[in-house]
Amino acid sequence: MDYNDSEPLLGPRREDLLPTSTERSVKVVVVGGFGVGKTTMVRSVSEIRPLTTEETMTQAGVGVDDLSGVERKTETTVAMDFGRITLNDQLVLYLFGTPGQQRFWFLWNGVIAGALGAVVLVDTRRLEDSFPAMDRLEQGGVPFVVAVNNFPGAPVHPASELRSALDLPEHVPLVDCDARRLDSSRDVLLTLMHHLYDSATAPSEAL
Repeated sequence: MDYNDSEPLLGPRREDLLPTSTERSVKVVVVGGFGVGKTTMVRSVSEIRPLTTEETMTQAGVGVDDLSGVERKTETTVAMDFGRITLNDQLVLYLFGTPGQQRFWFLWNGVIAGALGAVVLVDTRRLEDSFPAMDRLEQGGVPFVVAVNNFPGAPVHPASELRSALDLPEHVPLVDCDARRLDSSRDVLLTLMHHLYDSATAPSEAL
């Protein structure tokens, strides 16, 4: 069948194609409480147009979703976020962000399945919201790092106090970040990659 050369063919956009040198792709999930910045992180760092499932919050969520500390939030993720970042010529990360509200937690198993590692985003105004995410990752055996998203006006605590409050083991990296910035979000992902490498190459404890 003839076609007009001036008309675009169906298929991925040129900028969405993987580099030909790519040797390995890794699935990483971004988890955390409601309104902690998961969608923002995926958007800021993704080299392709991110897929988001944000919907406008309606009266149906009143009395169901806890908006303490995020009263100005008007949209929420109802399924997942998806993005991609090429860390070097050989390694590509596929990023999946989970929904934050408890009523959507049933979707987490499918999103987390097959993940090599995870980023747990934390808001110091709502530390307790990060516990379910960390519990789910620990139960699934998924290594993770914790990134404190620095919201304007949020209280700042020493790392030792945050570790104690989160009951975070010393071997789990704890870093600060600004999920709105590409360089900051990328550094969090690099910290996760280093953590995964260190965990994989650490000598096994003697039985």
